[in-house]
Amino acid sequence: MQIEVAYALRDKQTLLELRMNEGATLKQAIEVSGILDIYPQIDLIKDKTGIFGKIAKLDTILREKDRVEIYRTLIADPKVVRKERAAQGKKMRSGKKT
Repeated sequence: MQIEVAYALRDKQTLLELRMNEGATLKQAIEVSGILDIYPQIDLIKDKTGIFGKIAKLDTILREKDRVEIYRTLIADPKVVRKERAAQGKKMRSGKKT
């Protein structure tokens, strides 16, 4: 079956196409793809994985044309960053009124 393995950094994306036997797992696809050699910083114990944007475990059985994705750990929580920006905006607005 035909599948893809994807990994993205801020400035570089890699999408590898490969053929796997029926019954192959997500972990097997990652290992066979060679992406762990290209990006040694990938840690399958810490980094989450998924299929088409949905979190999936390493033992998930793949289907034809699945796109396996490896997700990087977020540096900052997007919710916290938004709250901080909103608070900064409020300070700036209140500062302009005086």
